[in-house]
Amino acid sequence: MDKKGPEVSVVVPLLNEQDNISPLYEQITQTLTDGHNYEIIFVDDGSTDDSFNILSRFQKTDDKVRVIRFRKNFGQTAALAAGFAHARGNIIVAIDADLQNDPADIPKMIDKLHEGFDVVSGWRKTRHDNAITRLIPSKIANWLIAKITRVKLHDFGCTLKIYRREVLAETKLYGEMHRFIPALASWNGASICEMVVNHRPRTAGTAKYGLGRTLKVVLDLITVKFLGSFSTKPIYIFGGLGLISGLASVVFGFAVLYQKFISSTHLSMNRNPFLVLTAMLFTATIQFILMGLLAELLVRTYHESQNRPTYVIKEILESHPGPTDQTGDRK
Repeated sequence: MDKKGPEVSVVVPLLNEQDNISPLYEQITQTLTDGHNYEIIFVDDGSTDDSFNILSRFQKTDDKVRVIRFRKNFGQTAALAAGFAHARGNIIVAIDADLQNDPADIPKMIDKLHEGFDVVSGWRKTRHDNAITRLIPSKIANWLIAKITRVKLHDFGCTLKIYRREVLAETKLYGEMHRFIPALASWNGASICEMVVNHRPRTAGTAKYGLGRTLKVVLDLITVKFLGSFSTKPIYIFGGLGLISGLASVVFGFAVLYQKFISSTHLSMNRNPFLVLTAMLFTATIQFILMGLLAELLVRTYHESQNRPTYVIKEILESHPGPTDQTGDRK
């Protein structure tokens, strides 16, 4: 590897992809060998198959390959965060290990980045996924994310993205937040563009996500919107909810008074089951929402104040280790 360090860092998160690792490695190598000084960082997110052994063999024969192995499965966002933290290149590429992203698109996306953009996001315009479990939920999620974040991308869920290093430097990732990096970067003034990329059908291994992931994305979207719009002025959202709850209380109060004094039923207020039920449900809803948002803030404060990552690395295989800080993390 060039002593000056790589220009491009390709980060590949993976979980149980033993049948896809070899062809993916060959395709990335063939694509970037001419014209790019690069490294490939494979992040093994707790695989239980032969993935790590295959990666170990590649690392022993190719000093451009680095392997980060987690002690257990922490999720795709944590795997990407680990890869980003250990990347040495000024241009960082994220790509899935399932061979559905095409490494041949990387050079074109790098060229687009050099036109002056900070993030180039892949758009799987023609997808080869199951319509019920993947395509329809993805379209709904992408539309919702674009509406709420006001970042006009068609495909937030495409892992194939290219970033300038400085864009990721200030981005902390939690939950399923990796799909929101373009939105977070845009809010910080980064320029974003989207490119149509090739999407291939999965030929080996099994998909790791289904309908359940959509719910997680929606919950993370609420958090992202809160942190992006209200983290410095939380009184706006808390005060707004307070006004809504107050207005609702007035409306229900008048309704109960109507039933008590005007309606022919003359229903007693202290025996009105709808009043009790509505008050309990409404109070519980407000409490759950506020506790969730406060918990998100506490988690971020906890991790960032102690500089603690959201993953635990078991070992790192590399030929040219970089300098470490006092915590043992690579710089």
